[in-house]
Amino acid sequence: MKFVEEIVVDEFLPTVRSLLAGRLREQGLTQSEVADVLGISQSAVSKYAHGDVATNNRIAEDERVQALVDELGEGLAAGDVTPVQALVEIEILIRELEGGGDLLAQLHEEAVPELADHGSSFRVHDPESDLRTSERVLSSLRRGLRILENASGFVTLIPAVGSNLVACTPDASDIDDVAGVPGRIFDVKGQATVPTDPEFGVSEHVATVLLAAREHGSGASAAINVRYDPDLLAQLSEAGHVTAEFDESDDVASSVGAAVDESPEATVLYQTGGMGIEPLIYVLGPDAETVADSVRSLL
Repeated sequence: MKFVEEIVVDEFLPTVRSLLAGRLREQGLTQSEVADVLGISQSAVSKYAHGDVATNNRIAEDERVQALVDELGEGLAAGDVTPVQALVEIEILIRELEGGGDLLAQLHEEAVPELADHGSSFRVHDPESDLRTSERVLSSLRRGLRILENASGFVTLIPAVGSNLVACTPDASDIDDVAGVPGRIFDVKGQATVPTDPEFGVSEHVATVLLAAREHGSGASAAINVRYDPDLLAQLSEAGHVTAEFDESDDVASSVGAAVDESPEATVLYQTGGMGIEPLIYVLGPDAETVADSVRSLL
């Protein structure tokens, strides 16, 4: 299995960095200055200069790549283009080259010939395709999970039932359109443990809360559940979140929907528990990374 993003990382970026490093050196910049501009080490610049980094000739010879490298090389050397502006321009070119039938799409399909057998090799490179949309959701979810795994103290926020970070596709209508962690995130000997990679259709509870909120007008595309604590609610409110309470002893979807109807701007939903029901806080957001950052800010 190889994603087009791997072609970008393994072949496109080394090639473009190598070309840019060469152009900047031609403009009179030192290795140290080139390293600063490109955000890489001097040793990496040296490797590019001596041809010690593998590059892709088809990418290097593409007229659009050459034109952009020339433009950015001159602009960066003169100070007319900032590294951030250069990054944006390169990102735009990457998206163009990922289009169906274009250079990166061709390289991807050559690396994964099975795509042709799948019958959707041309659609996998369409930014609006189901395959690309699903992969973007999973990629966002993986990044969010890494934020939580690396957040010191996150384990203290995991409720007894476990946490789950979920994210959904733009047109999600049921739990099969929501990705989450199979088995949830648990506290294992004081360590937040993500048992396996996220998948679609594996979260029922948190997915139900997210879908119900969306059905009643919430713009959220991701959510997580953490333990209930009034102090945590206060922190979230101070951070700018709008909180709304619902009653989980009733039908969850209906209760969440009613809460969102009353507080359309709510990004934090909570219930204080009941007989056999653990009190929980649900943090919602536009994507998994944003939700994970909101939780990390509580630590």
